[in-house]
Amino acid sequence: MHISKIFGAGVLLAIGTAAALAQHNHHYDMSKPGAGQHQAAPSPDSRQFVQFPAAMVEHTLANMRDHLAALQEIQDHLGMGHTDVAARIAEERLGMSSLGSHGAHEVAKFMPQGMQDAGTGMHRAASRFAIVARDAGVTGDMKPVFSALAAVTGQCVGCHAGYRIK
Repeated sequence: MHISKIFGAGVLLAIGTAAALAQHNHHYDMSKPGAGQHQAAPSPDSRQFVQFPAAMVEHTLANMRDHLAALQEIQDHLGMGHTDVAARIAEERLGMSSLGSHGAHEVAKFMPQGMQDAGTGMHRAASRFAIVARDAGVTGDMKPVFSALAAVTGQCVGCHAGYRIK
């Protein structure tokens, strides 16, 4: 992969990460000690609490940890130019094909409609990302790949900003 494409991809990833942090209502205050460190805005947690049965909480949290690990693996493979591997990981572990393995039907019973919509949106965005990533393996154009990946993480950020479980 040409160095300008790698640099451009890194810039897009940095912009997407900054946007996700901004959406999550966090900020950096450069005027205080420890400037540059991530500091949460001092506001009460206003996310909607969603009650799950204890076993379902553990199951759901484990799925979310796997989603986060899958995103890291996807980014790692994109950095190496392995768009086909990133696409496979996205579809198998995050995309519409993963719903059965995550027990999505059982978990959805306990979710309010907005949380269900965010989850479905994330799974659909991951499947779209997989298609875009495969296409980039042919075209070499990585910009749509990082936009599609930002759409996946945007669904995660939106859900976590609105809902909490315990």
